[in-house]
Amino acid sequence: MDATGLDTRYASRHYVNRSGYKRFTRLAWPKLTVACHTTSHLLLGAVFGRGPSQDSPHFPAAVRQAARLARVGRVLGDAAYDAEHNHGLCRDRLGIPESIFPLNPRNTGRKWPQTPYRRAMKRGFPRATYNQRWQVESAISRHKRLLRPFLRSRSRPAQRVECQIRVLTHNIMLLAA
Repeated sequence: MDATGLDTRYASRHYVNRSGYKRFTRLAWPKLTVACHTTSHLLLGAVFGRGPSQDSPHFPAAVRQAARLARVGRVLGDAAYDAEHNHGLCRDRLGIPESIFPLNPRNTGRKWPQTPYRRAMKRGFPRATYNQRWQVESAISRHKRLLRPFLRSRSRPAQRVECQIRVLTHNIMLLAA
């Protein structure tokens, strides 16, 4: 699991800031949260949202989409998804045997977590398994490289549809290769 921001203009935010052109400074941007299959890089779940925002609220919808499409044996995510309710959703409601999110130090500090799944992460974090999380970063990079990191649509509903079409196109390109 991971989320990425997309641009709404073909000119990157860096270029707009560097040029000093203040008309297109943006307060919010399209955000795509994806659940990626680590072996094939297929995007099994995708949720459209607006950034800047936390990643965790889009997690349930994306992981449910992925669980409907494929048998999920393990969910890997960064510290943004570290919450007991995310572990509970995966393990208790969806029947996913493993959910691995590193503890967010802002949530616990130096204390031991009080909830069972987060305590298990603190007790013995599976570093070797978690090292496969780079696969979703690679899939997002491929997605942006091949389909461009900006959306052409202007309205929010059109951007949502465009993101869905981009995810479908990404998967078709992988299956055709």
